[in-house]
Amino acid sequence: MKIAMIGTGYVGLVSGVCFSDFGHDVICVDKDPGKIEMLRAGKVPIYEPGLDTLMARNVDAGRLSFTGDLASAVDGADAVFIAVGTPTRRGDGHADLSYVMDAAREIAAALTGYAVVVTKSTVPVGTNRQVRETIAGASPGADFDVASNPEFLREGAAIDDFMRPDRIVVGVENDRAAEVMADIYRPLYLRDFPVLTTDLESAEMIKYAANAFLATKITFINEIAALCERTGADIKKVSQGIGLDGRIGNKFLHAGPGYGGSCFPKDTRALARIGQDHGLPMQITETVIKVNDETRRRMVDKVMDLFDGRVAGRTITVLGVTFKPNTDDMREAPSLTVVPALIGAGARVRVVDPQGRREGEDLLPGVTWFDDAYEAAQDADAVVILTEWNEFRALDLKRLATRMANPAMADLRNIYSAQDAHRAGFTHYVSVGRQDQIAEAAKIATII
Repeated sequence: MKIAMIGTGYVGLVSGVCFSDFGHDVICVDKDPGKIEMLRAGKVPIYEPGLDTLMARNVDAGRLSFTGDLASAVDGADAVFIAVGTPTRRGDGHADLSYVMDAAREIAAALTGYAVVVTKSTVPVGTNRQVRETIAGASPGADFDVASNPEFLREGAAIDDFMRPDRIVVGVENDRAAEVMADIYRPLYLRDFPVLTTDLESAEMIKYAANAFLATKITFINEIAALCERTGADIKKVSQGIGLDGRIGNKFLHAGPGYGGSCFPKDTRALARIGQDHGLPMQITETVIKVNDETRRRMVDKVMDLFDGRVAGRTITVLGVTFKPNTDDMREAPSLTVVPALIGAGARVRVVDPQGRREGEDLLPGVTWFDDAYEAAQDADAVVILTEWNEFRALDLKRLATRMANPAMADLRNIYSAQDAHRAGFTHYVSVGRQDQIAEAAKIATII
C-alpha cells in the first residue's frame, strides 16, 4: 500500500513510522521546512523511546520518506491520513478543526485516483462527514471515501501501543473503504488483535468516550485521595482494594497531581462542548475538568504548607516537569500550575527533567535548570517530585537530605514513604492521600 501521512506531530510521525514497518510505502508530509529537514537528517523532533531506531530502519529500507510537498505525496496514494492538530479553540472549548479542513482542501486538489481519506486526528462527531463534503465540494469529480481511525497511543509507550494494540477502531461507510483499511492493518489482523469496524460517528465518539472515562478514573482517585487525608485512610491501599475488582481494574488509579498532556485536557473540554451543543450537558465530564483543576491547586498548597504558607526566599527543587515520564511533552502538565505559583509566591525554583528542558525553558520562565538531582538539591529548602521518571524512583535519599539546607520533601507521586524519608534525615515529608507524614514516621521509627 502507498500511504500519505499529513502531519508529522506525535500521532502522525509515530503512525507513519509504524505503518512503514508493516511494509507499506509511507510518505510523511509537513508544512514546516525545518521539521522536514530534521527528519531527513535522521533526527526525531519529539522524544519517544525507540522511535529514532525504528525510523532509521525504515528509511534505510526505502519504505519511509519525508516531504513538504503534499501533492506529490497524495498522488497515487491508496490512503491519505490526516494527522494534524486539533487544539482547544480559544474562547469556547471546541476542538479547532481549521487544520483538518485545510488539509482536506489540499488533499482534494491533489487526488489523482481512488483513495481513502482517513482522519486520525481526534475530532468531534460529524467531522468525517464534513471532510467528505469539503473534498467533494472542492473537487466534485474526485473518487474517494472517508474513514475514521482514532489513535490510542500513550506517550512513552506509543510504539508498543501501535504494534500491540488493545483494539483498532475503524469507522467506514462502505465495504470498499473497509477493504482498504483491512489491507493497511493486515499485519495486526493476522495476529488476532481486536478490530472494531463501525460507522463514522461511533468511531469518533469512541475516542472521546475512552479519554473522558480514563480522565474520570484519574480524577476520581485523586478526589478519594483528598478524602483519605481527612479520614486517615491510605490511598495506596484503597486503590489496590478497588483495583482488584475486575469490573474496575487497577489502571489509572494512582493518586497524584492530576492529568495533563495532549489528549485528556482538550478532549474532555471538547466532549463537554459537544454535549452542550446538543442540549445534553456532560455533567460527569464537566465535573472531572473542575476537580482536576482543583487537584492541581491542592498540590500547590501541599508544597506551601511545608513552610506554613510562606515560601518567599526559599529555594525549592522540582524533580520532573513533563506531564508524565518518557516524554518531552509539557502540554497541560501539572508543573505549569505548581511552578508558576511557587515563583509567584517568591520562591526560587530549580528544575530537573531528563527531557523537559527544550519545551520547558519557554513555558517556565524564571526557573534554574539542572541536569542532576543532587546538584539541584544543594542548599535547597525542599524537594518536590512532580513526574515519576525512573531516575527519581531510586534516589539516594540520605545523600539528597544531607545536601539540603532544610530537608523537606513533597512527594506528589507517592514514590517513597515517610519511613524512608525519616530514616534518610528528612524533617518534613508529605505525599498524596496517605497519613504518611514525617510525624507518623517518627512514631514508627521508635517502635522499629
